[in-house]
Amino acid sequence: MLRNAMSRLRGAQHSPDRRETRDGRVRLPLPPALSASLGCDAVGVPARYGFRLMSHLPRTGCVFADAERWWWIVPAGSDLDLDWPEQVSYETGVYVPAVRPRLIHAPDSLTPYTPPIPLFLMACQVTGVAPSWAAAGRPSVVSAP
Repeated sequence: MLRNAMSRLRGAQHSPDRRETRDGRVRLPLPPALSASLGCDAVGVPARYGFRLMSHLPRTGCVFADAERWWWIVPAGSDLDLDWPEQVSYETGVYVPAVRPRLIHAPDSLTPYTPPIPLFLMACQVTGVAPSWAAAGRPSVVSAP
Protein backbone atom coordinates (compact mmCIF):
# COMPACT_ATOMS: atom_id res chain seq x y z
CA MET A 1 0.00 0.00 0.00
CA LEU A 2 2.73 2.49 0.94
CA ARG A 3 4.86 1.55 -2.05
CA ASN A 4 1.86 2.17 -4.32
CA ALA A 5 1.21 5.56 -2.70
CA MET A 6 4.83 6.63 -3.03
CA SER A 7 5.05 5.59 -6.69
CA ARG A 8 1.84 7.49 -7.50
CA LEU A 9 3.14 10.59 -5.70
CA ARG A 10 6.45 10.48 -7.59
CA GLY A 11 4.88 9.64 -10.95
CA ALA A 12 2.28 12.39 -10.77
CA GLN A 13 4.72 15.19 -10.02
CA HIS A 14 5.35 15.87 -13.69
CA SER A 15 1.78 15.90 -15.01
CA PRO A 16 0.07 19.23 -15.58
CA ASP A 17 -2.54 20.44 -13.12
CA ARG A 18 -5.92 21.06 -14.77
CA ARG A 19 -8.21 21.35 -11.79
CA GLU A 20 -10.47 24.28 -11.20
CA THR A 21 -9.48 26.79 -8.54
CA ARG A 22 -11.51 29.32 -6.63
CA ASP A 23 -10.41 31.63 -3.84
CA GLY A 24 -6.93 30.12 -3.79
CA ARG A 25 -8.29 26.59 -3.36
CA VAL A 26 -7.79 23.56 -5.52
CA ARG A 27 -10.46 20.96 -6.28
CA LEU A 28 -9.60 17.38 -5.32
CA PRO A 29 -10.93 15.38 -8.28
CA LEU A 30 -12.49 12.13 -7.12
CA PRO A 31 -12.30 9.17 -9.49
CA PRO A 32 -15.59 9.12 -11.45
CA ALA A 33 -16.21 5.42 -10.74
CA LEU A 34 -16.60 6.08 -7.01
CA SER A 35 -19.93 6.91 -5.38
CA ALA A 36 -19.83 9.93 -3.06
CA SER A 37 -23.51 9.85 -2.07
CA LEU A 38 -22.77 11.15 1.46
CA GLY A 39 -21.05 14.28 0.17
CA CYS A 40 -17.37 14.91 0.72
CA ASP A 41 -15.15 16.84 3.07
CA ALA A 42 -11.37 16.71 3.27
CA VAL A 43 -9.08 16.26 6.26
CA GLY A 44 -5.53 17.55 5.77
CA VAL A 45 -2.58 16.58 7.93
CA PRO A 46 1.03 17.68 7.67
CA ALA A 47 2.87 15.55 5.10
CA ARG A 48 5.33 14.29 7.71
CA TYR A 49 2.48 12.23 9.25
CA GLY A 50 1.07 10.90 5.97
CA PHE A 51 2.70 7.48 5.70
CA ARG A 52 2.27 6.79 9.41
CA LEU A 53 -1.44 7.55 9.26
CA MET A 54 -2.01 5.54 6.11
CA SER A 55 -0.19 2.49 7.46
CA HIS A 56 -2.20 2.42 10.70
CA LEU A 57 -5.71 3.02 9.40
CA PRO A 58 -7.90 -0.08 9.03
CA ARG A 59 -9.28 1.19 5.71
CA THR A 60 -8.26 4.12 3.55
CA GLY A 61 -10.32 5.93 0.93
CA CYS A 62 -9.02 8.50 -1.52
CA VAL A 63 -5.86 10.23 -0.37
CA PHE A 64 -4.34 13.25 -2.12
CA ALA A 65 -0.93 14.72 -1.34
CA ASP A 66 1.29 17.66 -2.08
CA ALA A 67 4.55 18.74 -0.45
CA GLU A 68 2.79 20.26 2.58
CA ARG A 69 -0.27 18.10 3.34
CA TRP A 70 -1.95 14.79 2.78
CA TRP A 71 -5.73 15.03 2.29
CA TRP A 72 -8.16 12.25 3.21
CA ILE A 73 -11.70 12.25 1.82
CA VAL A 74 -14.35 11.73 4.51
CA PRO A 75 -18.16 11.90 4.43
CA ALA A 76 -19.58 15.43 4.69
CA GLY A 77 -20.18 16.50 8.28
CA SER A 78 -17.38 14.39 9.75
CA ASP A 79 -16.36 17.36 11.87
CA LEU A 80 -19.63 17.22 13.82
CA ASP A 81 -18.84 17.15 17.55
CA LEU A 82 -15.15 16.38 16.95
CA ASP A 83 -12.37 18.72 17.96
CA TRP A 84 -9.80 18.00 15.26
CA PRO A 85 -6.22 18.79 16.40
CA GLU A 86 -4.91 22.25 15.58
CA GLN A 87 -2.35 20.85 13.11
CA VAL A 88 -5.16 19.20 11.12
CA SER A 89 -7.14 21.11 8.49
CA TYR A 90 -10.79 20.20 8.08
CA GLU A 91 -12.27 21.56 4.87
CA THR A 92 -15.90 21.28 3.89
CA GLY A 93 -16.27 20.12 0.33
CA VAL A 94 -13.41 19.09 -1.93
CA TYR A 95 -11.79 22.51 -2.41
CA VAL A 96 -8.66 22.71 -0.30
CA PRO A 97 -5.78 25.15 0.18
CA ALA A 98 -3.10 23.12 -1.56
CA VAL A 99 -0.52 23.33 -4.33
CA ARG A 100 -1.14 20.71 -7.01
CA PRO A 101 -2.24 17.78 -4.83
CA ARG A 102 -2.17 14.40 -6.53
CA LEU A 103 -4.23 11.29 -5.91
CA ILE A 104 -1.81 8.87 -4.26
CA HIS A 105 -4.29 6.26 -3.03
CA ALA A 106 -7.57 5.07 -4.50
CA PRO A 107 -9.67 2.70 -2.40
CA ASP A 108 -10.51 -0.89 -3.27
CA SER A 109 -14.15 -0.20 -2.37
CA LEU A 110 -16.74 1.74 -4.37
CA THR A 111 -16.68 4.81 -2.09
CA PRO A 112 -13.94 7.43 -1.70
CA TYR A 113 -14.24 7.66 2.08
CA THR A 114 -11.80 7.00 4.89
CA PRO A 115 -13.77 6.26 8.08
CA PRO A 116 -13.60 9.55 10.02
CA ILE A 117 -13.45 8.22 13.60
CA PRO A 118 -10.33 6.06 13.10
CA LEU A 119 -8.77 8.93 11.12
CA PHE A 120 -9.62 11.37 13.93
CA LEU A 121 -8.13 9.08 16.60
CA MET A 122 -4.96 8.44 14.59
CA ALA A 123 -4.58 12.15 13.78
CA CYS A 124 -4.81 12.90 17.48
CA GLN A 125 -2.24 10.23 18.26
CA VAL A 126 0.36 11.33 15.71
CA THR A 127 -0.01 15.00 16.64
CA GLY A 128 0.22 14.22 20.38
CA VAL A 129 -3.24 15.61 21.20
CA ALA A 130 -5.76 13.88 23.43
CA PRO A 131 -8.99 13.13 21.51
CA SER A 132 -11.76 15.56 22.38
CA TRP A 133 -15.44 15.46 21.55
CA ALA A 134 -18.06 18.15 22.02
CA ALA A 135 -18.55 19.26 25.60
CA ALA A 136 -21.11 17.30 27.63
CA GLY A 137 -24.46 18.98 27.86
CA ARG A 138 -24.31 20.52 24.42
CA PRO A 139 -27.50 19.91 22.48
CA SER A 140 -27.32 16.92 20.20
CA VAL A 141 -27.94 17.43 16.50
CA VAL A 142 -29.82 14.14 16.33
CA SER A 143 -32.70 14.09 18.80
CA ALA A 144 -33.72 10.91 20.57
CA PRO A 145 -37.08 9.37 19.56
